[in-house]
Amino acid sequence: MTTIAKCLQAIRDRIHNAESAAGRNQGEVMLLAVSKAHPTEAVRAAYAAGQQAFGENYLQEALAKQQELADLTIAWHFIGPLQSNKTQAIAQHFSWVHSVDRLKIAERLNAARPADLPRLQVCLQVNVSGETSKGGVAATEAFALAQAIAKLPRLQLRGLMAIPAPTNSIAKQRQQFRMVRELQEAMQAQGLTLDTLSMGMSDDFPAAIAEGATIIRVGSAIFGARQNVKLE
Repeated sequence: MTTIAKCLQAIRDRIHNAESAAGRNQGEVMLLAVSKAHPTEAVRAAYAAGQQAFGENYLQEALAKQQELADLTIAWHFIGPLQSNKTQAIAQHFSWVHSVDRLKIAERLNAARPADLPRLQVCLQVNVSGETSKGGVAATEAFALAQAIAKLPRLQLRGLMAIPAPTNSIAKQRQQFRMVRELQEAMQAQGLTLDTLSMGMSDDFPAAIAEGATIIRVGSAIFGARQNVKLE
């Protein structure tokens, strides 16, 4: 068994333990392997170990990987900041986008999504910690934006994504994730059909699972430390 396969199994075991501890059914939480800044060989190793969903932050890197890995049945998720000039390629080459936080971006993704592909699955990124360094719509503006996105015919609004401020406090982790869950519940109560909470990463995903995460995004705990490169 490769190192990546062993790491994947360890993460899966931790996911199952967190699901059980939260009184949730095994298999409710999907693992998204964040492969940004890792080589295609690492993705192949993870795929061989049963991982099929991969998250990328940088468009050009992702497109190159997709071409090299075209023989694999991978579900590609875009999880990085969205720029207007990259929406067309993202709409054409990804199954999911987790980081929508502006109507203009959503409209461009909708317009560029090919008619012969299924609707693009999207999450609305919410900035729950108020950090100016992070993307995401303010919680107070999220419902209006979600309503507008839900009307776009080539997109399927699935739920919310968040990257809370890092903290070693489990209580603080859970508090921030709880805010995201409660915001989604409020949206559901007002008529939006949402089933996804994309939250939790390598250092805090058990707390996210305890608060209702359905997708966790894990990179370093699977692939190790990322190469220190800046990609677009």
